Amino acid sequence: MPQPEYLTGKTAAIKEFIDRYDIVFVTNNSTKSRADYKKKLVTMGIPAEVEEVFGSAYSAAIYISRILTLPPDRRTVFVIGETGIETELDSESVRHIGGTDASVRRDITPEDYTSIASGAALDPSVGVVLVGLDFHINYLKLSLAYHYIQRGAVFLATNLDSTLPSSHTLFPGAGAISSPLIRMLGRDPVALGKPSQAMMDAIEGKFRFSREKACMVGDRLDTDIKFGIEGGLGGTLAVLTGVSKREDMEAEGKDLVKPMAFVDKLGDLLV
Repeated sequence: MPQPEYLTGKTAAIKEFIDRYDIVFVTNNSTKSRADYKKKLVTMGIPAEVEEVFGSAYSAAIYISRILTLPPDRRTVFVIGETGIETELDSESVRHIGGTDASVRRDITPEDYTSIASGAALDPSVGVVLVGLDFHINYLKLSLAYHYIQRGAVFLATNLDSTLPSSHTLFPGAGAISSPLIRMLGRDPVALGKPSQAMMDAIEGKFRFSREKACMVGDRLDTDIKFGIEGGLGGTLAVLTGVSKREDMEAEGKDLVKPMAFVDKLGDLLV
């Protein structure tokens, strides 16, 4: 595989590269909605519309509302996650419980053990457990999620990223939140974020774009760039503001995931 080209500071090369492709903003971070990300991109000086953003929370909402077949009486989603998931489920008119509700943001009690075990604490309409990044994860949420799945609920995850880059270091990602359930259940959830091709299919279905004219831009080789390569996109571009660093781009090895090109930061593309 050829070495990726370093584009930072090469104005003509950057312009030539980005002129080849259509733009869709894709994120695995489920804590924010598409509208939140649109605001963030505009603040960074990057023109964007809500319809150009496709996040893992929205991908999960689309999957649940339009693809997953659920019994009429089991269409409620139990959420482990933040407002981004709830907003996108609302956009698809999907009923949900858990999430940011104060009733599950607390310590578990002796009474909870009894009522969960008996099923009295469980909503019988829950047919899906959806796990994303949750800054308020606790024992009660995990207990409820486990028992819903044990009673037949579909196990979904917005993504399985093990870490979350922030403040120039790493913190637990959504994959760390779902990990206890994976260990308890002995199986993985259906993941709806990068590098899952279920997400690529959903994006293609929504935007009707040509994969050859699309470029994946991201800061993580094992999710973002892998997502673009396995999805058959025309281009892949890495930015060095997340998990993957310049030495990863320049490492030798035939089985390594490599982008076509890379830049120091997303702002370098504004030429």
